Amino acid sequence: MVAPVAVAVAATSALAKPSSLTCALVPSWQGLRGSLGPARSLQWPKKQRQCRRKAGGTSVTAQFELKPPPYPLDALEPHMSKETLEYHWGKHHRGYVDNLNKLIAGTELDELSLEDIILATYNKGDLLPPFNHAAQIWNHDFFWESMKPGGGGKPSGELLELINRDFGPFERFIEELRSAAATQFGSGWAWLA
Repeated sequence: MVAPVAVAVAATSALAKPSSLTCALVPSWQGLRGSLGPARSLQWPKKQRQCRRKAGGTSVTAQFELKPPPYPLDALEPHMSKETLEYHWGKHHRGYVDNLNKLIAGTELDELSLEDIILATYNKGDLLPPFNHAAQIWNHDFFWESMKPGGGGKPSGELLELINRDFGPFERFIEELRSAAATQFGSGWAWLA
């Protein structure tokens, strides 16, 4: 997981209290954009993000760090080569971490957790620039943690029963999961939850 690490604390006095950022999504004055309708799709009311910061002389800046996968880089062979993992983790994942840190530096987002940055920058579906980087970091972290040496293959037991119940044959489930992944930003994140 990427964990926020405090890298700078600046206080104007020894008695200064940390600044406090409070954010909330509140309904906008424009009202609802939709509801459960004949198409049976839920559309959330428009919400506006509002943040308030208490006055104080201290500011904390968080910077996210790239954590290595929880196994050696060659541990997933033959399914994922060491070179593939080095490139994907060392270049793509690192790039998202570095770019997010640049985007949030000096903003109200630099005091938030990764999950809170994702929530704050989703912005009613009108994504703010840090959103894709933060979401990609979260997805990569989950991806690395979800795999293990010797893992993979077709599930068994209750999980397979539920997949068969909800998707039909396992092969059809794989097709639907691949299709869902191919239509997402970055062409690849779809999770069975």
